[in-house]
Amino acid sequence: MRNDASNMGDYQTKQTFETFSFLPQFSQQDVFAQVEYIIAQGWNPGIEHEHPSTAFNHYWTMWKLPFFGEKDPTRVWAELEACRRAYPDHHIRLIGYDNYAQSQGMQLVVFRGRS
Repeated sequence: MRNDASNMGDYQTKQTFETFSFLPQFSQQDVFAQVEYIIAQGWNPGIEHEHPSTAFNHYWTMWKLPFFGEKDPTRVWAELEACRRAYPDHHIRLIGYDNYAQSQGMQLVVFRGRS
């Protein structure tokens, strides 16, 4: 068996950003469940965005500051939607910052922009 791009199929045609990007696109309920999970872990939700053409070139732009101590997932969801309205052609990423480990506990692209 040859180990070249012809054996890779769809893997080569889809940009991947994190573990969840290998799964089918999340529904609104799935994303909301991830926001709830971030809050339940005691992590601070954050939102970043970047145009698809530069998503791999540099750090993504932060949408406001992380939501330190936020307990209401609907507020985070409202900010995700606000970011999407402001930047409809950008990828938008949800992040869970873990204060204890001082790192990102999770991240996933929740909206994909137009390439």
